[in-house]
Amino acid sequence: MRHHQRGMTFLGLLCVLALVGVVLYAGIRLVPVYVNYMKVVSALTSVSAEFKGGGADEGSVRRALEKSWGVQDIDSVDFRDVEISKGPGGGLVLHVNYSDVVPYISNVSLSVNFDKTVTVE
Repeated sequence: MRHHQRGMTFLGLLCVLALVGVVLYAGIRLVPVYVNYMKVVSALTSVSAEFKGGGADEGSVRRALEKSWGVQDIDSVDFRDVEISKGPGGGLVLHVNYSDVVPYISNVSLSVNFDKTVTVE
């Protein structure tokens, strides 16, 4: 009488571990990119909160962004790349759209696109 085996073979386990390793390595490479994006979001929201209630013109918002970029040490996008425009309610709208590319393995890279809009009321 034959007994049926249950579970994975060693070769199957190696294949699963290789796939998990590839995904885990991608996650490790992408963590600094997302941390930098969170710094950008934090800088935009802090500038928005600073000028809440009025008195915001493009020059003062640009200077506040420059200070916040320096404090947060943001290096993936420049504060000059933030578009400042008039909003529908008379306030200002801060919009940043950028891509970040991270080398992965050999000539393979990971590309991430970010888009964030914050309104200064």
